[in-house]
Amino acid sequence: MGTVSPAPRLAVVDTATQRLLPREAPLAMAPGDLGKNRALDRIPEPAGPAMAWRRGLILLATAALTGSGGYEMYRVLEVGGVTVLEAMVLALFLVLLAWVAFSFASALAGFFVLLAHRPDAATGAELPSISSSTAMLLPTYNEDPHRLTARLRAIIESLETTSHGQLFDWYVLSDSTDPDIWVAEEKALLALRQAVGTSRLYYRHRADNKARKAGNISEWITRFGAVYDFMIVLDADSLMSGQTIVRLVHAIETNPTAGLVQSLPLIVNARSLFSRVQQFAGRLYGPMIAAGVAWWHGSEGNYWGHNAIIRVKAFAEAAALPRLRGRKPFGGHILSHDFVEAALMRRAGWGIYMLPMLRGSYEEVPPSLLDFAARDRRWCQGNLQHLAVVPARGLHWLSRLHFMVGIGAYLTAPLWLLFLLLGMLISLQARFVRPEYFPKGFSLFPTWPAQDPVLAIWVFVATMGLLLLPKLLSLLLVWIRRSERRQFGGALRTSAGVFAEIIVSALMAPVMMIFQSIAVVEILAGRDAGWQTQRRDDGAVERRELYRKYGVPTLCGVAMAASAYAVSLPLLLWMAPVIVGLLFAIPIGALTAGPAPGKLFATPEDREPPSVLRRANELSAAAEVGIKPALVALREDSALLRFHLAQLPPPRTARPDTVDANLAVGRAKVDASDTFEEAAAHLSSREILSILNNGPVLSTVLEKR
Repeated sequence: MGTVSPAPRLAVVDTATQRLLPREAPLAMAPGDLGKNRALDRIPEPAGPAMAWRRGLILLATAALTGSGGYEMYRVLEVGGVTVLEAMVLALFLVLLAWVAFSFASALAGFFVLLAHRPDAATGAELPSISSSTAMLLPTYNEDPHRLTARLRAIIESLETTSHGQLFDWYVLSDSTDPDIWVAEEKALLALRQAVGTSRLYYRHRADNKARKAGNISEWITRFGAVYDFMIVLDADSLMSGQTIVRLVHAIETNPTAGLVQSLPLIVNARSLFSRVQQFAGRLYGPMIAAGVAWWHGSEGNYWGHNAIIRVKAFAEAAALPRLRGRKPFGGHILSHDFVEAALMRRAGWGIYMLPMLRGSYEEVPPSLLDFAARDRRWCQGNLQHLAVVPARGLHWLSRLHFMVGIGAYLTAPLWLLFLLLGMLISLQARFVRPEYFPKGFSLFPTWPAQDPVLAIWVFVATMGLLLLPKLLSLLLVWIRRSERRQFGGALRTSAGVFAEIIVSALMAPVMMIFQSIAVVEILAGRDAGWQTQRRDDGAVERRELYRKYGVPTLCGVAMAASAYAVSLPLLLWMAPVIVGLLFAIPIGALTAGPAPGKLFATPEDREPPSVLRRANELSAAAEVGIKPALVALREDSALLRFHLAQLPPPRTARPDTVDANLAVGRAKVDASDTFEEAAAHLSSREILSILNNGPVLSTVLEKR
């Protein structure tokens, strides 16, 4: 456990700009390396017999379910001999069933964990005492600064009520590339600093967005990390109560081997039908899934990139990311950095834990299926990059399993699609290709091509059972717990919500299967996802966008329906769960992007919002709407201008080969303009961004009449 250092509380006051500068305390980050075995000064603690037994049980259950299902599927196909196509179907079925069985076994473990757990045991306990210094880090990239600071203010106020607020410093770490948003962030931070009355709230903007969010965090560590024991990393949509933050600090304080402790963020503030379905499913099923994962992961857990507390020393010594060899999308900076950081810290001997029972940690979800798919496309690329990380030396086998699970989450989509297409191809072959009843060679009896339809139905039902039973077990937990049953609005309303969620999710699943399959193909073809800003509020989609984005799933549905009907009407009905979702992809996309009907998918946080959520929403509703152009905002507000100029690094003499072309063009446009309005109108966004990073040129622009 570290001691409270006064260094971050001290600040250099610039009376000319009224700017508070945190004293820099550099902490070196070890070079990222996938080749070394482990850090020399720490040896990971081996898993105890109980943990080994838990992991063995999960793997044994997965193998047993996969073996049983695979054998039954073989019996379905082996009537008359297994053809090449049928053998391919069987192989795909084994892979996909193993995936489903693995998830089922983990969720089943979570059910029994929660069944033996008192829901209010953790939240009802007295708030523990803490003494370590912690930095709250909020990386942001082109987000709405008003909503961002509203959430941050709610967190700060909530933490101050715990009497431990003096142990925390706050950093907004901006990577924003939109000049208007950059200046609006500075203005919003000045207002927030005045509203909360703390000098421990800092803002830093990076002109160079190297390595994205991971680089943003690493840059902070190398400048300020040495005086902090821990850091809590937030996302732009993160929200955490003060009590939850204190409990996270206490959890890592009392476990000196812990390098990271991950909370379970619950989805809040959903408005569209899509986001409310995700919120309901995450709130009802998520705790059981997380409890099962934590039960058998132990100290070899995972990191989801936010709402987690990290030991700064451990992160600095072990979690620096290497740059992957090759070109994008597989090479370059690692997109899904969190999995890799957790694996590298575990390799160095630090434990990675999850607290699934801890409440008070929240996040938001994209408002539409298209927004979700856009974010999912970036995650797909990041997880496929992990193919280069899996062979790294010295990783714990569970860390490798985390990577494989992440990779499999996206590869299963094209595998499911291939499984369906092969099944239809077999049916089309049987319908239109004349069978060879008497193959070459001696045979007393003809070979009748056939499958066992009754057994096939039972295999299908059993597979669907593995998918749906965890949802029903989560519902059962609500039924048998009076407090949770009341929070969800009663057993009947919760049951209706589960039934509706299953229907809506089943309709959206085939569309996501197509989207993810396209993403995998694009990535394998070398297409990079880039770094895009995520929409937070409005899920409305223009009609042209609906037709363009959902056109491919719709055409796939038409092709599947025609092929199935060409074989037989029963096959069309058998394929209906997939075909209907694809055929009606456009109306489903439009419907789910709109408002949710009534209170069908209400969650406990909707019915009784926690105080930090209620406060954040009040502040967001009262926040300023709209963002002024950056140059106009700086021209109108002298205090904002002084703050902005003080944030800029000292000017450096650039080499001829590193001259900023945007700055040069922007300066020429400014010189050729007679008025401020004329100059501002002719400058591009990139040129304005370069000017904002150059104090003398910026002053020249603003001084024009």
